[in-house]
Order: sequence, then C-alpha cells, then structure tokens
Amino acid sequence: MTTRKNFIKKMGVGVAALSTGIFFDPNKHAKLMEELHSYQQAASELATNEEFWYRVQQAFTVDRSLINLNNGGVSPSPDFVQAAMKKHLDFSNQAPVYNMWRILEPRREGVRQQLAGMFGVDAEEIALTRNASESLQICQFGMDLKAGDEVLTTSHDYPRMINTFKQRERREGVILKQFDLPVPAEDEDEVVRLFEQNIGPKTKMILMCHIVNLTGQILPVKKVVQMARKKGIPVVVDGAHAFAHFSFSHEDLDCDYYTTSLHKWLFAPHGTGMLYVKKDKIQDLWPLMAASETQDDDIRKFEEIGTHPAANYLAIGEAVTFHQGIGAERKEARLKYLNDLWIDEIIDDPKVALHTSRDAQFACGIATVEIKGVDPGELSSQLWKKHQIIVTPIKHHQFQGIRVTPNVYTTKAEISRFTEAMKEEISNA
Repeated sequence: MTTRKNFIKKMGVGVAALSTGIFFDPNKHAKLMEELHSYQQAASELATNEEFWYRVQQAFTVDRSLINLNNGGVSPSPDFVQAAMKKHLDFSNQAPVYNMWRILEPRREGVRQQLAGMFGVDAEEIALTRNASESLQICQFGMDLKAGDEVLTTSHDYPRMINTFKQRERREGVILKQFDLPVPAEDEDEVVRLFEQNIGPKTKMILMCHIVNLTGQILPVKKVVQMARKKGIPVVVDGAHAFAHFSFSHEDLDCDYYTTSLHKWLFAPHGTGMLYVKKDKIQDLWPLMAASETQDDDIRKFEEIGTHPAANYLAIGEAVTFHQGIGAERKEARLKYLNDLWIDEIIDDPKVALHTSRDAQFACGIATVEIKGVDPGELSSQLWKKHQIIVTPIKHHQFQGIRVTPNVYTTKAEISRFTEAMKEEISNA
C-alpha cells in the first residue's frame, strides 16, 4: 500500500516540504503512480495497452479540440507538475526575498540529485539551465578558440546552434565546417567515418546531435566521442530531443558534455534545461555569464544568471517522478508504436517518402514524411485549417516533409484522424 509518507519519500531529496500542505495534496498522484506500477507487462506488450495509457493521458490538461503532433518543439506538463510550479510561485510571491531565496532556492539541490540519478552521473556534474540552447551556448562560447580554429558539425544540427558558431566566425575568425548526413543514417560506422574524415589539423571542437530534430535520426554518440577523444577533440552533444524520450544513460554515451531541454520529453515546466559537464572539464569551461573565480571548478557557475524563479526548477522533481512512474522503456515503446501506426498506413503509397528510419535503433517518437510534389508548409497549413492538426514543416537541402511527434497523451483515435487526413492529402496530390 502506497502511503502519503512513502510517496513523499520517493519524490526525492529536497521535495519533502510538499507534504506540509503549503503546496498541494499528492494523494491523487500517489494513486496514479501506484496504478502505473501495478502493470507488469513487458514494454513491448504495454505499448498497445490502451487502459494503461488512458491513465497516463488523464494526467494532462491538453485541448482535445485539436491534435498536437509537434511535441518535439515543447511539450505540455502533467497537471501536478503545473500545480507544483504554481504553488511554489504563489509561495515565492508572499515574500520573495525570503521564501524564494531562503526557502525554495536551496531545494534545487534535490532536483539536481534526481536528474543526476536519472542520467547516471554525479550531482556535482549537473547544472540546471533554461533550455538546451543555453546549455549548448555555454559550451560553444565557453571553450577557448582563436582565429583559424575550426569547429565541426553537420548540416542537420539545430539552426540556433549553427548561428552560434557563425557569430564566433564573424566576431573571432573561428571557422565553421559542416557536412551532410545520410537520410536516413542506418550505418553507424559510416556516420563515424563522416565525422572522422571531416576532422582537420585545425579542428578544436565537434558538435553533434544525439537525435536530429529534423528527422528523428539517433546518432552513434559513443562511437564519435571515443573516436574524437583519441584525437584530443572535445565533443559537445545536443540531446535536446533525446533526454527522457528513449531509454539511455550517460554510460551509453561516454561524453564529457551533454545538453538538453527538460520541457520537451521529460514534461518539466517550460523554460527548464540541463547541462552535464564531466568533473575534470568544469574548470576549463567558461560560464555564459560571469561567475566568481572561487567557482571555477563548481558546476553551479553555469547557473549564474541573476534573479530567476525557483518554482520552475523545483517542479522538475514532479516531472522526474512521473517519467519514472511510466518507465523509460515503456515510454519509448509507446512513442515508437504511435508513429508506426500512421506510417504503416501510408508508407506503401508511391507518393510518400519517409525520411526517418523504421529501425528502433535509429529512431523513436520523431518521424519526417513527405508527400511528393507537395510543399511542406502548404501541407502543414492544410492539416491545420481542415483538420486542426499541428505538425512541423521541414525544409532541408537534402530532403523536405512534415515532422510528426506524438506524445504519451496522444490517443489512438487522434493518430487515426491524422492518418485519414494524410490519406486525403495524398489522394489530392
């Protein structure tokens, strides 16, 4: 029997004060966690168990008058994550200089420990940031480079991160080098070879995606990191779309720098992110905003951003608990299953081109599909105007299409509506 006391204990260090009644009553959510844990099926079997996923879906307050298939941009938070953040914010505003700074702010350490445990690293290697972009720019601007030094990445990386390097080009004379990836990329050794063959004598940093936002392509991070390490080249990993999306830990990556947004697949409050820096690398990485010299080897130097809300960060703890209640492998299997449902229905049509691998090793809950001869922006617009379905238009010099990202709150009926809408657009093409 899950008691209130036991549930609070499971929530992790730094969150126990929620039991005081100042914030919210967790009994409802303790019952949900107990129900989710009661299912003993393997992840592959549970992926199709609509009873289980109905319980998960009820934790969200999403608008069912539309179908949101752009969860890769930013995801909604479960109701109790929202409640925790709102209650923390209300408490802060009673006397922010005391309640926020003196009472709530120290509890970030509990959230830091929860995230470290989830990623499989030391808590002193985890910084809480506002998003993946901030985490990445800490690394991109924080490494010492001089004019003529090269940074290497692909043409599939996130535009903001490419622009970050381009600013260093304009300002400091750093050289950005990019190359194309296969679409889809189903040979890990070929991906490693492409990275290696583009390394030159002036290459000082590599940026790579864990999962490509354009296509949902999962890349062999560990193999690239270990190849580059032998050459003395640091690799910064963009995990914006990977963390809490599919099952992995730091051991599977062996990277020194990892970045992510927590408001995507972890369902944490909007404007929360995470930065991992290996302990022995912290001292040589400059923070994005100035920190005291005494913090040179302290992971918290990357959190020196001035006044900021405590509420958003403390509510991450609820999101971690929810993720663990679902189970990483169960979540991964469900996301892949939802995409397979619509892909199976249209993939054999000659007018359709899928730009995402169907192999679970290389893709999960993100897929990009093209209706040949149809502009992605126009297709996206038609799906919204005619069917109230939100997708993301993608245009790249190698491919184009719409990016489809369902979520654990997405129902089979919503996937069926999307499938029928796509069949209509295909027949009109």
